[in-house]
Amino acid sequence: MKIALITGGAGAVGSATARMLAADGFSIVIVDRIAEAAESLADELRRDYGMDAIAEPVDLSDLAALAPLMERVATRFGRLDCLVNNAGRTGASQIAEVDLDEWHDILTINLTAPMMLVKAGLPLMRCAGGGSIVNVASRVYLSGTGVGYTSSKTGLIGLTRALAVQLGKDHIRVNAVAPSFLNSPFNKGIVESNVGLADAFSKITPLERLGTPEDVAGAIAFLASDRASFITGDVLHVCGGAQLAPQPV
Repeated sequence: MKIALITGGAGAVGSATARMLAADGFSIVIVDRIAEAAESLADELRRDYGMDAIAEPVDLSDLAALAPLMERVATRFGRLDCLVNNAGRTGASQIAEVDLDEWHDILTINLTAPMMLVKAGLPLMRCAGGGSIVNVASRVYLSGTGVGYTSSKTGLIGLTRALAVQLGKDHIRVNAVAPSFLNSPFNKGIVESNVGLADAFSKITPLERLGTPEDVAGAIAFLASDRASFITGDVLHVCGGAQLAPQPV
């Protein structure tokens, strides 16, 4: 039995990923700060896929909660085969208006928490004989947008590469996916406050549409699978080709 832990697991990308990994035979640990949503998804996975699934209501900004989270996974399953660092937040957009508390919160959730989850989960992955870590970054590392979000996601790609080098000897692969702008609830507020932004992204995308949570989940599921057994330290762009174009303004 393989075990996958997904942060932001009850969100659009997280839940799509949970369904795909459950279909691939993983039992799922859904980590999300919204307990009711995580419990509902766990019920769905058990019912629809016949896989074990548990909800862990954890706020990743509470770094002290991460080691106990992995201890509970160890007690329940005794191993970890896949870690998907999907949770994230935006903000700290304009340098002249950056609030330091907001900056720290973005870096904590988008970069520090993934690092600490890898550190806490490493013994479980070693017990499993290896595994896959997939970090959900963003296309913005190529072009830049808000200073907080861009800095955190660029750092996550750096972390991905460093971990790939360090953990290869443990048969642990570490990769990132870098989505472009998605048609998802996560971006609803951005779309509403920036008229024309979604259309602008569609126009710079060779496939002429926005990505979906399922597009990203498919890439994550591939990197988590044995089909990607010789891929590590890489960034898979889930952009419909938009990684080839400048950021729209």
